[in-house]
Amino acid sequence: MSRRELIKKLKDKNPELNRSELEITLDLFCDNIVDTLKSGNDVEIRGLGRWYCKNLKENFNARNPATNELIYKPERVKVRFRPSKKLREIVNE
Repeated sequence: MSRRELIKKLKDKNPELNRSELEITLDLFCDNIVDTLKSGNDVEIRGLGRWYCKNLKENFNARNPATNELIYKPERVKVRFRPSKKLREIVNE
């Protein structure tokens, strides 16, 4: 689902809200998740799931599969999402 489709569905369910208000609300929601993850904290929304950051170690022995050349991958942070049990049950029905 794209951002545009999400805003359209929210508008269908809440016709009293303007499209611009829905866009601002969605932007604030996403920005707060990003800011919280940048600060190193986890974001948990009950019934949906949990976003968290995982530190990946640097890797000196990585290879480019096309050229078989050794490449260096520095230490980095990866954002992960773990769905809640409720969400997994709904999706697997």
